[in-house]
Amino acid sequence: MLLLLLLGVAAFYSLQKFLYRRYWKRRLYIEIGFEERFAHEGDVSYLREEITNDKVLPLPALEVNLAMDKGLRFSGEAKDNANVTDQSYRRDIFSLFVRQKVIRRLSFACEKRGFYEITKADVIGYDFFFQRGFHDNREFRTSLYVYPRLADSRRITLLCRAVTGMAVTQNRLFPDPFQFSGIREYRPSDPMHQVNWKASAKGQGLLVNQFDSSTNIHMKLILDTEDTGIIRRDKLNEEGIRIAASLASRMAKERMEVTVTGNGMNRIHLKDGAGKIHKLFEELARIDIYRQTERISEELKREKEKLRPDVIYVIVSMNQDKETAEAVVSLAEKGNAVLWVIPAMCPAESTALPKVTVFRWEMEG
Repeated sequence: MLLLLLLGVAAFYSLQKFLYRRYWKRRLYIEIGFEERFAHEGDVSYLREEITNDKVLPLPALEVNLAMDKGLRFSGEAKDNANVTDQSYRRDIFSLFVRQKVIRRLSFACEKRGFYEITKADVIGYDFFFQRGFHDNREFRTSLYVYPRLADSRRITLLCRAVTGMAVTQNRLFPDPFQFSGIREYRPSDPMHQVNWKASAKGQGLLVNQFDSSTNIHMKLILDTEDTGIIRRDKLNEEGIRIAASLASRMAKERMEVTVTGNGMNRIHLKDGAGKIHKLFEELARIDIYRQTERISEELKREKEKLRPDVIYVIVSMNQDKETAEAVVSLAEKGNAVLWVIPAMCPAESTALPKVTVFRWEMEG
């Protein structure tokens, strides 16, 4: 009797071993994806795991192993089976009966700006006796943008007021020749091309056309992400990116035409409100501050060659070397308003430049 029992167990063991080796991953569906397309630094988001065993062979144990960049760190209950080394690793165990689906939501903290992808999962299935694991790699693609955290709103408001004030001044300096508002008497400082000869012929003196200023002022924000220091200043670099994101989005929402460019990113143009804010944030999320870039002074030199009177320049750069300062000043030589925002550790020395408004953005630590 015992012999028959042992033979039965051996036969069952061999049969289930054969079945699992051949069929364990048949009709096994694994879907893993970020629940949101984007988040901001400091947000908590979720990764969704959906495992389906759509066959009559149960899976007593299924192990799913994931790895994602350590800029995303599993949090809450999701930390229990996770560890962080060069990446954030997660190991999940599932037990699936016949035609069963299991869904789990894994929370994680977005600790660092960036663009993140998960492209594969390592899957291990076990038989009834847990004597052997069957391996499979599942490929997929899910991605998440982590946008820069928005900077201190009070200081951004001060920058917005500075830009608005520059726009008013720029409008007065460069009136719109197409915005006719009336006729007045000639003054010695008036250019002769503004004289209205037809109206002057009817009167006893020269009369000139009068024009109003338009509001079509364009803000061009130039972001410098090169680190020229001997010791890396990643904290200041990241704060500069946050300033650019916050200021550009605020001014675009106030209906100002905005262009954002720099030595570490592609040019983004915002017009007619905040319609392309997400495009800007995506571009800023992708900036690699460790990638070698050209000097910002080269970008400013190219900009000087195509100066337009209706452009306000905002430079965001922590680099205060002589070459950068000279290039910033050169933008203001023809009358353009220039604002230089300098992220700096506090306390910081003051900087004064001719014809340039300098705003020191001091940080603790």
